[in-house]
Amino acid sequence: MPYVHTSDEIRLRYDVSGPADGEPLLMIQGLGADSRGWLAQRRHFARRYRVITFDNRGVGRSDKPAAGYSMERMALDAVEVLDDAGIGSAHVMGASMGGILAQVMAVRHPERVRSLVLACTAARHHPWRRELLAEWADLVRSRGMRSFAGDNMRWLVGPRSLRRFWPAFNALSPVFMSAPSHSFISQVEAILEMDDSMRLLLPTIEVPTLVIVGSQDILTPQCDSEEIAELIPHAELAVVRGGAHGFMVEAAGAFNRAVWSFLDGVLAEADGRDDALSA
Repeated sequence: MPYVHTSDEIRLRYDVSGPADGEPLLMIQGLGADSRGWLAQRRHFARRYRVITFDNRGVGRSDKPAAGYSMERMALDAVEVLDDAGIGSAHVMGASMGGILAQVMAVRHPERVRSLVLACTAARHHPWRRELLAEWADLVRSRGMRSFAGDNMRWLVGPRSLRRFWPAFNALSPVFMSAPSHSFISQVEAILEMDDSMRLLLPTIEVPTLVIVGSQDILTPQCDSEEIAELIPHAELAVVRGGAHGFMVEAAGAFNRAVWSFLDGVLAEADGRDDALSA
């Protein structure tokens, strides 16, 4: 399992799987989650793609520093993972906070991004979500991560799945939410410290983009994805019916099919351009 030492001397753990000549696909997870949140995607996409997953700073097997959690810095972490893996550019898929990092990466490091998949994410702060995230940080500060996971699963999982599979979700949530309290709080603060100016730069993104959301997502509702899709030129919007915020796990089949179809289209278009140039 390789590690990269970032330019600010933080050690990040990453994995590479899939065919060596496959198109590279970088996956970036969200708040408090480590790369195991991509379990249902890693094996599926590694049949064709060179899949790169990593643990954001503060979670999993990566270092968990006391500071250094800005969205800009964490997006640079993703770039430095690609550097260490010897990959110049990749298709980039980010979920939730990882979707914010993917947006920053596409704006600040456009030469590193071949296409974008922005899942269950947003491009602006809403007052209610600011208050919610601040409440989460206060809860974790006072009662720890296990209390957070137990009290807030309804924000991540749809009501039908929550009723049917509550014991499993309750048992697995500490696995996927692997941040210690100080890292989780630092990631929350980094999200809250980011202003909405990045939204104004989304129209500069030129790569093919899929914005995908679950119809039952109450944390980053469909309107957030609609806004992103309107701001990024030629972006596609896909809605997974019945999926909630954690739909890459809860509705993995539908999520994977939508992303696979999008990437198929991206590769077909690139092949068509190459054929036209060589003709």
